[in-house]
Amino acid sequence: MESTALPPQGAPIRKRRTRRLRLIAALPIAALVLSGCTLPKFGAVAGDTSTSRSVFHLWQWFSVAAVIIGGFTFALILWAAFRYRRKSDSAIPRQVQYHLPAEVMYTIIPILVIVGLFAATLVVENKEVSNPKTSVNVNVLAFQWGWKFTYPGSYALVYGQTTQSPEMVIPAGENVHINLRSSDVIHGFYVHDFNFSRFAQPGVLNQFTFNASKTGTFFGQCTQLCGLYHSLMFFKVKVVTPAAYQTWLNSFNTPAGIAAYKAANNASTQQTSTHVKSKPTYSKGAH
Repeated sequence: MESTALPPQGAPIRKRRTRRLRLIAALPIAALVLSGCTLPKFGAVAGDTSTSRSVFHLWQWFSVAAVIIGGFTFALILWAAFRYRRKSDSAIPRQVQYHLPAEVMYTIIPILVIVGLFAATLVVENKEVSNPKTSVNVNVLAFQWGWKFTYPGSYALVYGQTTQSPEMVIPAGENVHINLRSSDVIHGFYVHDFNFSRFAQPGVLNQFTFNASKTGTFFGQCTQLCGLYHSLMFFKVKVVTPAAYQTWLNSFNTPAGIAAYKAANNASTQQTSTHVKSKPTYSKGAH
């Protein structure tokens, strides 16, 4: 009489546990797929400029990579902990020292991931610090405790301090080149909705360019502790259509506008003049 070999009693249990572990490992991937094309923000702000959106998308994909790699690593830890946990009646398993395919895999894959993240960061950072040619230029002077905005080639001048909150006007959808200086101490040029910040340093010309994607008025402030009235050092960025910007700029090229420009320029010069020479250098500041 022939006897049929029966499977070990623990085989069905091990299969069920393996299926559970596979299901647990697949949950993060399934959640990401079911979310469609919309990725979560992961606590970041997209911003209303082209560069800030690039930085935001970079942060999103960094976070996605972290979730996938972290989830995979955690799943492997769980699988090893449950699959190879010691049982009261089990002997010490066979010991192995090398597994060449696995060692090659966990060496090459992390290198490829790092190279990919570095390349993506390099592309976005180069875009962030680039200064493409543009006809829209604004000179920004920070001082204790206010801001002065002038427009080369025009009599437009906006000046205000403490609670006055001066307004810098720029066109939407165009590159705006900013020349940022400080007349006294270090200040911070920060626009919340642009997710953008740069230092204003005495003796240093800090240049940058941003491109606002939509019209509106956006809040700005100094972010470096600069003295007694630092908390009142506000300003606004008003983004208008290119046609409205040109109309606003031309409104200063009148006798009354020229007279107002000269008066405001004299007053602001007396307020901000500390005879600090600006070095013709480029500073990346802080983002």
